[in-house]
Order: sequence, then C-alpha cells, then structure tokens
Amino acid sequence: MLVLFETAAGYAIFKVLDESKLQQVDSLYKEFETPEKANKVVKLKHFEKFQDTTEALAAATALVEGKIGKSLKKVLKRVVAKEAHEQLAISDAKLGGVIKEKMDVSCVHSPAVAELMRCIRSQMESLITGLPPREISAMSLGLAHSLSRYKLKFSPDKVDTMIVQAISLLDDLDKELNNYIMRCREWYGWHFPELGKIITDNLAYCKTVLKIGDRTNVAGSDLSDLLPEEIEAEVKLAAEISMGTEVSEEDIGNIRHLCDQVIEISDYRAQLYDYLKNRMMAIAPNLTVMVGELVGARLISHAGSLLNLAKHPASTVQILGAEKALFRALKTHKDTPKYGLIYHASLVGQTTAKNKGKISRMLAAKAALAIRYDALGEDTNAEMGVENRAKLEARLRQLEEKGIRRISGTGKAMAKADKYQHKSEVRMYDPSGDSTIPSTSKKRKFEEVEEEAEEPVTPAVKSKKPKKQTPAEVVEEEAETSAAAEEASKKKKKKKKDKKADAEPEEQMEEEEVAVTESTEKKKKKKKKVKEEDDD
Repeated sequence: MLVLFETAAGYAIFKVLDESKLQQVDSLYKEFETPEKANKVVKLKHFEKFQDTTEALAAATALVEGKIGKSLKKVLKRVVAKEAHEQLAISDAKLGGVIKEKMDVSCVHSPAVAELMRCIRSQMESLITGLPPREISAMSLGLAHSLSRYKLKFSPDKVDTMIVQAISLLDDLDKELNNYIMRCREWYGWHFPELGKIITDNLAYCKTVLKIGDRTNVAGSDLSDLLPEEIEAEVKLAAEISMGTEVSEEDIGNIRHLCDQVIEISDYRAQLYDYLKNRMMAIAPNLTVMVGELVGARLISHAGSLLNLAKHPASTVQILGAEKALFRALKTHKDTPKYGLIYHASLVGQTTAKNKGKISRMLAAKAALAIRYDALGEDTNAEMGVENRAKLEARLRQLEEKGIRRISGTGKAMAKADKYQHKSEVRMYDPSGDSTIPSTSKKRKFEEVEEEAEEPVTPAVKSKKPKKQTPAEVVEEEAETSAAAEEASKKKKKKKKDKKADAEPEEQMEEEEVAVTESTEKKKKKKKKVKEEDDD
C-alpha cells in the first residue's frame, strides 16, 4: 500500500512495509514513538518538492477544493502509475474519488488511514530526510499566510459586503436628512414662516434659505434658477407681509451652515444611490430586475450575504423582514403575514389590495430562483430576470382582468353575459279605497242574501293558512276581485228590474230586521268592552 502525504514543502509518497499493523488502530501510535520504529512501518518512496510559494499555494487551494493540481498529477503519473496494483491511501475522500475517476487508481480512506497520517506527521522530520525543521516551519507559516490571503481575496465584482454597508449607510443618511431638514424648517420658520408652506420641496427650501438669508433680501434677490416664476412671485409677496420675528446675522449664519450640510448630504446620497445601483447590477442583475436595487439590497443586507440569501426558500424570502409579525401571529394563533421587505417592490405596489398576497408569493418564488442564479451561476446577464418579470406582469394583468375573463376547467374562456331584461314592478292605483260610502245598498244586500239561499250548500273545506304574497301578486288579486264585483253588480241590476214590483213589502221587512241586528251587535260590542275593562 502507498500513502500520499501533503506537506508545505511538497508531496511525499510512503510505502507501508507492514500492513498488518494498520489493523490495530488504537495501538498504532505506539509504532511511531521513535524514528526507528516509524521507519519499520513506513518508508519514503518519493518526494516532490515545490519550486516556490506560488506553486505551493496553487497545490494547497486545489486540495482544498478537491481537485488534482499539476504537481500532484505529475507525481501520480511518475510513481503510482508504475505500481497500479497498489492501493493509494489518502486523507481526503473527495480527492480520492477524483483520482480514481481520472487516473484509474484505487484509493483508500478509512479511520486506520487517518490515524496513520497523524502518526506520520508526528515523525515527519525523521521520515523525510533533507528538510531541516526550521525550513519546514518557515514554509508552513508562509503557506498558511498565503492561503488565508487567497481566501479573503475575491473578485471586486462579487463583493456583497459593499452592498450591505451601502444600503445601511443610505438608510442612515435618510434619517439624518429628515432630522436636519425638520430642524432647518422649524428654525427658519420663526423668521419667515410663510416660506415653508410655499416651498414644499426640502432641497429647494434649503437652497432658497441659503441664497436669501434674511427675508428683507428677497425683493432684491433673483430666485429664477431655483424656483418657477409663480412661486418666486409668491415668495416675494409673502416676504413683504411676513409675520415672522426679527433675527440677528449670527442666527442667519448658523441656519445657512445647516442648509449647507443638508445640500451636501443630499448630493452624497444621490452619489451613493448611483454606486449602489451599479454594484447591484454587477452582483445580482436578475434580482435587481425582479424587485429593484433598493429592495434587493435590503434583502441581501437582512440575510447577511448573497450566498446566505440563496440558501433561503421562497417562503422565507417572501416574509423576510416581518419576523416579529410572524412569531406574534404564531403565538396568538392568527393569520401570518403575507409579505415583508418584498412589499416595497414595484410589482406588489401596483396591484390592488386583494391581489397583493398572490403577487408577493409569485414574486418571491421567481426572486428566489434569480438569487440562486446570481449567487451560484457563472453568467452575469439579466435575461432570466427579464423573462420572469414579463411572466409576472402577464399574470398580474390576468388577475386584474378576472372580472371580465374567467378561467374554466377546460381552459380560458370568455364569460357569457346574458341579455339584460329590465323587470319593473309597477303598482296600479286602486280607486276603490277613496270612497267611505259602502258600494252596495240595503236592497242589493237583500238580493244577495236571496241568491245565496238559492245556491246549493257546498261541503265545508278546511281553510289553509294564507301564503306570503309579493306586492305584485297582491295587486293582481285586487284587480281580479274588482272585475268580478263589477260583473256581479251588472247581473244584479238586471234581476232588480224583474223583481221591483214584488220586492217592496219585503224591503220594509228587511230594513226592520237590519235595524234589529245592528242594535243587537252594538249591545254585544258594549258588553265585550266592559268585560275587557274589568279584566284589565
């Protein structure tokens, strides 16, 4: 068995003389207590020394990444290929897989091999001859420094740390600007309070204050380069009738110095925004196209780095920045938030409140793909981001037009709109309720009583409870009853003419009977009222 051992000075190939001792892993260190014992177990077969530190650094980085360097390839071809039947013991299993694939050499990695490497390192000075201990330690220290520098040194186009710092500084500048501008408006407002209402733009306000100073100088100053003509005329008019207090030149000087600070910070903020925009397009072009440079930079800053953000799933990207609301909702068993920092993206902002949750979920899914493509892909173009954004915009239009277009089970189909028919409920006027006089005379009542007596008696039918009727049905029933009453009155008139001669004595009797019945009914009503009053 051959052993591949890496040092800071070069590659060493050892041959195991007694493989049976490798089986006793726990007691293997006893065989390397002295250089004499160690030489009985392993023997140096070949040593390939590095020419300089650059070659050593290249070999070390290749080993770290699990690749075969040029110097290692030479050693394997020169020594191991001659003894192809021998197994090669290595310390890294990943490197062993690459060697077996490319060089067709069987590699071994086990706990016994790891213990053997540890033992060889303890007796390296005696096993590798020709390298003094001082030189080996100097080489190890130099290689360690070079490797650390290499790991810290990365491409300036892929520096996400700069983005994290830039977006944090941008937020700090916004806060400071707001504080400074509020202080400037309040301070100068004591002297010229009308100016704050006329000029709403903060930067224009500070530039105007810096130029005019005292309000008495407004009439003689030219503000055309800062303000439109209408606002300039309004400022000059307000300065003449201002209600502000008088201030000294020292106060005006301090206010002007504050305005200088506001203007300088505003200019630097604009410059920093351009820097952040360019840096975002260099590092994460697809993410910038999807959500914008500010939202993308805040997502990267919140995650810590672009690589950490790429490890998050789409659901985490969606609510990134709303952690407090999420845990509060989980604790109180309420609805979880639908969006976090991604809410400020332009696609979410231009949707209606009803569709914001859907769009933020779809945007987070596409943004997660864009982040992984930017972090782990080799291309630096934004084609994927543009394509996914176009899909999201099409989906957004489809959601907004959902009232016109519906999606059926078989596919998209236009909604069928039935022809509109207006059904008005018109109530006809019933004139029968206008008159308080009874419509039929006593004679007619007598004739109706006779007709009812002549009609055959029909068996009584249990009355059903009346159903609830709509206003239209009530009007129709009233019209039918009035028509039937008119037909009945016509028939009665014809019968009257035939029975006029015979009906005179009977009418007198009827009148008497009606009077008697009316008097009895009145007495009954009075008795009922008396009873009710007694009961009460």
